[in-house]
Amino acid sequence: MQYGVCNLGIVPIRLEPTDTSEMVTQALYGDFFKVLEQRKKWSRIRFAYDKYEGWIDNKQYLEIEEEQYQILSQSDINLSKDLIQFVSDEANSIYPIPLGSDLNCLALLNQKFEGNKIIEKSDKSNIIDTSFLYLNTPYLWGGKTPFGIDCSGFTQMVYKLNGYHLLRDASQQATQGVALSFIEESEPGDLAFFDNADGDIVHVGIIMEDNYIIHAHGKVRIDRLDHSGIYNIDKNTHTHRLRVIKKII
Repeated sequence: MQYGVCNLGIVPIRLEPTDTSEMVTQALYGDFFKVLEQRKKWSRIRFAYDKYEGWIDNKQYLEIEEEQYQILSQSDINLSKDLIQFVSDEANSIYPIPLGSDLNCLALLNQKFEGNKIIEKSDKSNIIDTSFLYLNTPYLWGGKTPFGIDCSGFTQMVYKLNGYHLLRDASQQATQGVALSFIEESEPGDLAFFDNADGDIVHVGIIMEDNYIIHAHGKVRIDRLDHSGIYNIDKNTHTHRLRVIKKII
């Protein structure tokens, strides 16, 4: 088994081993993973954080030893706090990194960071404040940053920045936590999931106070939430059908 770490700010992870393939997620600086299969130009990886799999360009990660992988796996929370920050190496080369980058790899990569950090789990009441950092971020399938994000990437990163662990896709996140019977039982920071005509979970958002929801749909936006689903305040119509509300413990 081989192992790797993302040593660049934002790297696309593809469905298939080609640059023209669909981006299914992104590797952010410091994300580490197992290498399941290695080809001449591409590697199929499985992230340590959420077990998500995809293909990464071999030029866009650094191989590490199993011992280093295990050390990173056991490290405490240590994330970059601002929308964009920088790390530097011995040659004074600068690398931009986005919000939520994992800084536990700094010593391994022999790099320095002098910005603001998140080093401890926060109270769940902070989730809404964190979500506002992504407000108006354009929707991007597979995205996980303030420069482009999808609905489940948004919820995963907001929860990650507060020390809570979510899986990658909305359908996977819907398997976590405790289901609530009514919207009235929910609290700010709980997750609302929405399905399609086939009953598949296809969307997720974060519940706010007073029956509002913040979610990624075209952009990260705030809409109304009722028993039917999401009511788009610009289009004056429902856009998503409510399936279940979950409280993540």
